[in-house]
Amino acid sequence: MTKERTNSIGKNVFYLLYSTVFSSGLNAVTLVILANYLNSQSYGMFSVALAYALIMGYCTDAGISVAVLREGSKKEVSLSALFSSFIKIRLVLLGFTFLGGFFLIQLLYQNQPELLKTTYYLMLPMVTGLALQSISITYFQLIEEMQYLGYIRICSAVLLVSSVLAGMMLSLHPYMICLLYGSSYLLAGIVGIRMVRKRTVIHFKQAFHKGLLKNVLSFIISGLLVVLLPQLGPIVLERTLTLTQVGLFAVAYRIPSALYQIPGVLAGAFYPALFKSYSSKGTKEHLQLNILQLKMMAITGMAMTVSFFYIPEILIRSLFGEEWIFASKALQIMSLLLVLQSMNVALADGLTTKALHHRRTAIQAFALLCGIGFYIGFSRQYGIEGAACAAVAIELVSLAGYWLLNPSKKTLAVKALLPYCSFFASVFLVINYFLSANPVLATFFHLLSMTMIILIDRQLMRKIMNLILKDKKVETETVERGIENGIS
Repeated sequence: MTKERTNSIGKNVFYLLYSTVFSSGLNAVTLVILANYLNSQSYGMFSVALAYALIMGYCTDAGISVAVLREGSKKEVSLSALFSSFIKIRLVLLGFTFLGGFFLIQLLYQNQPELLKTTYYLMLPMVTGLALQSISITYFQLIEEMQYLGYIRICSAVLLVSSVLAGMMLSLHPYMICLLYGSSYLLAGIVGIRMVRKRTVIHFKQAFHKGLLKNVLSFIISGLLVVLLPQLGPIVLERTLTLTQVGLFAVAYRIPSALYQIPGVLAGAFYPALFKSYSSKGTKEHLQLNILQLKMMAITGMAMTVSFFYIPEILIRSLFGEEWIFASKALQIMSLLLVLQSMNVALADGLTTKALHHRRTAIQAFALLCGIGFYIGFSRQYGIEGAACAAVAIELVSLAGYWLLNPSKKTLAVKALLPYCSFFASVFLVINYFLSANPVLATFFHLLSMTMIILIDRQLMRKIMNLILKDKKVETETVERGIENGIS
């Protein structure tokens, strides 16, 4: 790759942080607006269609973007030739994805014309848009200019909320709302491609870069599992519950899914540091950094879980209205996803960054198989609440797997998992027992108790302070070098 990198790691983390928070916030607002506009049955059909569109969006990539980042990091690689090969593969995958998707959806829902139409109206523009966005996002990741990646995400989110609001103001049919929803992704994808074309020239007649296909199978399997797990609920539940119930489940599930982006940004900041720590300093330093990540993400997840567990009805009424109040119990149960997912990602990153990615993939595959059984069994027996329990059970299986297959499981348990989980569970039981009649007060005292973890864990306090001071030192040195270069 011939182009010099223009951004520091710190700048790229900042760009990723603000773009992720802003775009995720707008996406969450859009889903709230949609839930208020559509009835529960229409929202259920939309949720099933959205799940298929997101899965198909990944199928247009199939792990190739990761291979592009790997190949693009090599000095002798031509960026233009690499991306011409990348786009060729994506176009072929897009064609095969549509053929396979149309066949599967027609086969499954030929007796449900409304669901079939909803899926087609959403799928066509959205999957194409996701493919185009992925191409441009991969390019800006490769040249390490994350501000442009942020522009694409924010553009997509702004177009999304604008198009949905426009559709509501015009009182359009739910089919047309789905078309507008998908078209916003398509327009953002076109904007992203135009940004790439301004930065580099792509010639399709160039020879194919064969390195893109090296070890791509492992990326395909792992990536597909990551996409399938969060979309599993609506797809399976459509067979065991009514579409109205699926809509209620989807509303409850979307809230923790949207909020998870916050600890997700924290994970993104630790991810490259874990790789570097393992390759340069060995397993001991890597383990210490992974424990710090686990603690920080656990605290973040626990703090977010508290509010949604104690006051789900207030939140559902405020965000979605009285019609969706039956989703409050499911939201209360699925609030636990925030803490479980936060810990799971930290543990999973610990495996991946020390060359144990195959173990992570095996756990994800096992959790997926268990999840299908959980969703079918629990939802048939207990309805929406059972489906919510199934979502939590999947994360518990994953947590057990990531911990058991980690060579450092004893240290992780003693220094992080056992003390933090025990403290959270104990405080939860005590506060829930004495203050269950006053959920607002229970929320306040539980959040207040969370600060005790940081105060008690002096090692965590010291490491956080060291990181802050280190970042300030790096920033000061960077400014000083800039001044010196300006003077010279």
